[in-house]
Amino acid sequence: MTEKTRKKSQDLAPRNAPVQGRSKKRSKEIIDVTGELLERVGLDDLNTILIAKEVGISVGSLYHYFPNKHAILYAMGSRWLETVEAALDQIASWPVEAMPMDELVEQMLSLKLNTYKRQKAILTLVQAMFSVPELRELDDQHDELEISRMAEVFKRMGIQRHLKERERLGRLYLEVTHSVMLVVVNQKGERAKRTMADLQMIICNLLNQHLSDAE
Repeated sequence: MTEKTRKKSQDLAPRNAPVQGRSKKRSKEIIDVTGELLERVGLDDLNTILIAKEVGISVGSLYHYFPNKHAILYAMGSRWLETVEAALDQIASWPVEAMPMDELVEQMLSLKLNTYKRQKAILTLVQAMFSVPELRELDDQHDELEISRMAEVFKRMGIQRHLKERERLGRLYLEVTHSVMLVVVNQKGERAKRTMADLQMIICNLLNQHLSDAE
């Protein structure tokens, strides 16, 4: 680990690892409040003074848990990645080989959408993960996680291509579904349903084409 990387990790690490229940509860509260503020004021106007005021603690007390706002956002992004990984674990437990394409894709997309809907200020968070240097490694972790796991799912579906080709498809799946999910979370009712149906059609057509080529 380089000195620069070590310093970056220290700048983003919580001041004290929350061990006791009360400390864990406070850390979670800070992260949750930050998510709510992120929705209301945006990334540029978010600061530790505002977060501390909303939580009802002093800035000094806030710094006892997190050294800066990027550390809070890093913790928020890490927590979201845990839900993404849990969803991918769930897909891995399914009988993928025996599931009809339409059913499999519909369930995968529904599960994925749920991880986006559950995260407050998801659009602002993923934009921060991409644009803020201190958070960029979270964006990389997200991409690597989903691409590698989806490459394995594609293999189980019957796409017996070289790993690099399945990873290319994983990247395509990631970019298409990720961008559409960020739109759907702000849609309601029939509009959201139609968008998800169109996304399902796109993904099914893509994967069916590769299954046909493999036969």
